[in-house]
Amino acid sequence: METPDPQGAPHPLPQRADAPIGVFDSGVGGLTVLADIRRLLPAEDLLYVADSGHAPYGERPNDLIRARAERVTGFLIAQGAKAIVIACNTATGAAAAHLRGRHSLPIIAMEPAVKPAAAGTRSGVVGVLATSGTLKSDKFEALRGRFHGAVEVLTQPCPGLVELIEAGDFRAAALRDLLTKLVLPLLDRGADTLVLGCTHYPLVRGLIQDIAGPGITVTDAGAAVARQVQHRLGEAALLRTGETPGQVRCWTSAAPPETAAALIRRIWGEPIRVRALRD
Repeated sequence: METPDPQGAPHPLPQRADAPIGVFDSGVGGLTVLADIRRLLPAEDLLYVADSGHAPYGERPNDLIRARAERVTGFLIAQGAKAIVIACNTATGAAAAHLRGRHSLPIIAMEPAVKPAAAGTRSGVVGVLATSGTLKSDKFEALRGRFHGAVEVLTQPCPGLVELIEAGDFRAAALRDLLTKLVLPLLDRGADTLVLGCTHYPLVRGLIQDIAGPGITVTDAGAAVARQVQHRLGEAALLRTGETPGQVRCWTSAAPPETAAALIRRIWGEPIRVRALRD
């Protein structure tokens, strides 16, 4: 089993174009971002950590989220990552600035897709589904403030939703019931565009779209983050080229790891080795 040093301290490694990209989230949600990166940059080797043993981040104190983000980032750097993608909106708000202050490699983070939603809304009302941690963050408040007076940005915290998605039964009645309670109030207030402000939520995009109806646009930031990864690596001359598809390696901090590993494989849709990440 591959482990970082006992202190979780990052190892300064020379950055090379053939080095992997490290991606992490509080659980399986970041696989949606990983898939977008894979589609855009198929030659890149990818490392993914699902920190499911500490999920959900959305209801955790910022100090704990920063500690987990630092721990996982150190692990990915120890595996040779040339860049880090924080595939979690809550971790972005709590830890992105901290990580960028400590590490010199490119660190790409999430931002709810409010900008494209604001540009595309017909009613002038956008609804954002996100964790409480994301919606309370200074980063989100600054994002929301950029559109003050232009469009109305409604917010809907979603306690319990990440836990249901991590359970892996995307057809569960409890999941549909909760999503109905979360989505319909936004539509009742005029929202014609829904922003999925947590990387877990695209895993149930079809269910959200079904509840919202065909006239509602549902969007997320995964593809935009993948383009930002491409841009940042291109600027640093770190893009990997070639015809051979890159490899994907995964870790989970869930205990025991077997159930989380099975869910990761089911979501990814291809055979993939998932190892245990020890704290």
